[in-house]
Order: sequence, then structure tokens, then C-alpha cells
Amino acid sequence: MPEALIRFENVTKRFRGTAVLDGLTFDVMKGEVLCVVGPSGTGKSVTLKHLVRLLTPTSGRVFFDGTDVTSCDGRTLQRIRGRIGYLFQGGALLAWMTVAENVALPLEECTDLPDAEIERRVAKALEDVELSAAADKYPAEISGGMQKRAGLARAIVRESDVVLYDEPTSGLDPVTSVTINRLIRKLNHELGITSVVVTHDLQGALTIADRILLLKGGRCVECSTPENFVKSESRDVREFLAAMKGETI
Repeated sequence: MPEALIRFENVTKRFRGTAVLDGLTFDVMKGEVLCVVGPSGTGKSVTLKHLVRLLTPTSGRVFFDGTDVTSCDGRTLQRIRGRIGYLFQGGALLAWMTVAENVALPLEECTDLPDAEIERRVAKALEDVELSAAADKYPAEISGGMQKRAGLARAIVRESDVVLYDEPTSGLDPVTSVTINRLIRKLNHELGITSVVVTHDLQGALTIADRILLLKGGRCVECSTPENFVKSESRDVREFLAAMKGETI
């Protein structure tokens, strides 16, 4: 049975007295794709930020590979962050750098690797996301979908164990969204990357996820396989599925 690589243990996060996360508890198993879905404002992106300690809980704990992220020292946190890639919603590429230079940035800033090894890793990452031909182009010269793929290459270039995806298909057309979702699953299969995907794309989640977690009111109200998710008798799940279809129950 797979082991839990990530664990949220009764995590609450309050902003100005309002609880965005409210006793959130769940595990992410090593090697799985976990998709996190839910209404806007329910704490999905806030959840991701706790894993790399961009935010700290008001109460509760977050564990990564057995280490308490919420209380570890700076050196340990840096080591954990080195194992986690992050694909930002907008891609977050630097306009004045080529695609290859953007992908190389984490290696140049955070490692002492020689230039030849950096070039090798960048070429491999771009190949993994099927973007080798765009290495010398600038962000303005490529499509939005290609920008997302470049951001994904940058997220995996440090040979990350985990990639966190914040709305990876947001703003993309349906065909490009399918391409991004296929790449997420490909990286999981071929590189063994554990993936946590925050998404509004329920159809994509049903396609790529090993499990789907529904957040509501800052709590986990369902976490199950796609097959069981769509068959769930939970009223919260039924309401969410109906809302995605534009229905009411």
C-alpha cells in the first residue's frame, strides 16, 4: 500500500478572524495525482501555499515526508522546497528571458550545478513537456498553453518529487486543456511525480486523478476515486456535481 507523502492534520487558517481552512485533514499518497476541487473561495490555493510554508496555519500541522513543515528550521524548509515544484496559475514566466532561460532559473539560483548539467536538465525538462522546439523563443512569442508547459518544465527541472498545480488549465481552450492534463498524467506515470492539482476543471480531474478531494467551507467533505466521487451520496458532492452541470437539486 502506498505511503502518505503529505499530510494535513486539522489545519485551520484564519484571515482577520475568518476561517478559510477549518480543521482540514487529508493525506496525499506517494506517486498519486490528487485533484482538489470546490467552489471559489473555499481555500484551494491557500491549501497549496501551506505545503511550501508560503502561509502557516493558525492551528494544526502540515507534514511532508514525515517532517513537520509548520515548525521546521529554515535549512530543512529549503530542502523540502527543493523537492517540490510549483506551477503558478499564470505561468509566471519572465518576459525578457527565453523559454530555456526561464526553465534554467531555479537551477541557477538555487544550486551549484555546472553549466553543462544545467543545460542537460533544461533540455530534458523541455522534452518531457514536449516543448523542445520553443527553447529559444520568448514568452510573448508562444501561446498561452505553451507558456503553461514552459512553467511546468521549470517546476520539474530540479527533478522534483512533487508538483503543485494551481489551476493549470485556467484560461485555456478545451483542446489545450486536454494537452496540459495529459502531460500531468504523463509526468506522473513516467517520472513518478506526486501531483496535487487545484482545479475548476472537473472533467479534467475525473480524467487524470487517482483521487478527488472536495473542499467546502475549508473542510474536506469527500476524498475518493473518480468513480466513487461521481457515485457519492454525499449531498455536498451531489450539489457540486449539479452546479458543474448548471443544474439544481
